[in-house]
Amino acid sequence: MNDNGKQRDRADDDRDAVDKELEGVPEEMIDREEAPEEDEHKLEDALGSLRDDLERAQQDILYARAETQNVRRRMEKDLADARAYAATAFARDVLSVADNLARAVDTIPEDLREDSKFKGLVQGIQATQRELEKVFAQHGITRIAAMGLPLDPNQHQAMMEVPDADAEPGKVVQEMQVGYMIKDRLLRPAMVAVARKPDGE
Repeated sequence: MNDNGKQRDRADDDRDAVDKELEGVPEEMIDREEAPEEDEHKLEDALGSLRDDLERAQQDILYARAETQNVRRRMEKDLADARAYAATAFARDVLSVADNLARAVDTIPEDLREDSKFKGLVQGIQATQRELEKVFAQHGITRIAAMGLPLDPNQHQAMMEVPDADAEPGKVVQEMQVGYMIKDRLLRPAMVAVARKPDGE
């Protein structure tokens, strides 16, 4: 018998010995050597699956980053708005104080303004009014222009129409209550009267 035959016999004997050793062991627990092609297919499948998992994970990370960035931007905007408009309710309440001061100044007759007994009082009211306007300006509260302008429904509230042959229809001819903006938001619309063509024209 040549060497090849001896090697084959030895391999068969080894296989028989292994089979005897594995008798009674469940088949799923036995690690059988598989063909190299099957190993390659399994490796390629596993590698493909890992690549898919990696791609999905990278996509999830991108979405999470984008969402985090959006949340951060929204929070920054909300914070900026909160800072800019925090005093809105308070400012709206203080507008009535400004209205009353303006009415007080407007109702003082000219002769009393120069009267030595009332001059100090008038100047005090006017100084208070100027100070209030200064504080408004510091907080971005500005008066809405109305007189002589076309009606702007975003800033003016038309209370009535007034027949006026001289004014262009739709223009503000009377301001009954001053309107205010706080930065770029409406705080209170100006209450106005708007010109219309007189009857019969």
